[in-house]
Amino acid sequence: MTQWVENPAGGRDRGPSGLARAWVEVLVRPRRFFENGVSPGDQAPGLTFAIAVAFVAVAGRLLLAPSSLSGYERVAAATGSPVATAVVVLGAACFLVAPIVLHLAAALATLSLIPVVDDRAGVGETVQVIAYAAAPAVFTAVPVPAVRLLGAAYGAILLVVGLAVVHETSLPRAFLAGAVPALFVFGLALGGIAALEGVLGLEVTRESGGA
Repeated sequence: MTQWVENPAGGRDRGPSGLARAWVEVLVRPRRFFENGVSPGDQAPGLTFAIAVAFVAVAGRLLLAPSSLSGYERVAAATGSPVATAVVVLGAACFLVAPIVLHLAAALATLSLIPVVDDRAGVGETVQVIAYAAAPAVFTAVPVPAVRLLGAAYGAILLVVGLAVVHETSLPRAFLAGAVPALFVFGLALGGIAALEGVLGLEVTRESGGA
């Protein structure tokens, strides 16, 4: 996860501007991005991207709805300081949770690819696909279930598209391979399932109120 390739295919730029361009590109032109922006053995930029996305998403939730973060109240009670709480939560999310989720999702995706794709790209490419597919996770900072659900759903779509492009397979096969890791990353880790429950709950409330 720490190897940097000096001249990766596609000529990706380094630094904050490179991260910002990668974020826009993967959201707007995902197929083109995955064709040019994923390189064998060049996993560190993907990890950096995932950490940056996690930082923005968690920082946004700390500003807009801190109580929605799992464990926030316990950390706040232990530190007794809003600033210290933010530092602890951000540090854990970016440098502990994000890498662990990325590694586990890559392992799930690799196992899921074995029965459906014979001639596959390497594990490093799969790691990068998952990292860049997490780009819409920044929208999960918005304390609106529908917005969080859209962010998680678009991330799952990007994951399927990325697997199809990088592993040179069809979308149906990529969907089969990506279903479990997408559920893990976007449904559980990024709160897509909870957002769906929130949307359904709002709909039920409206229906009851209208009756």
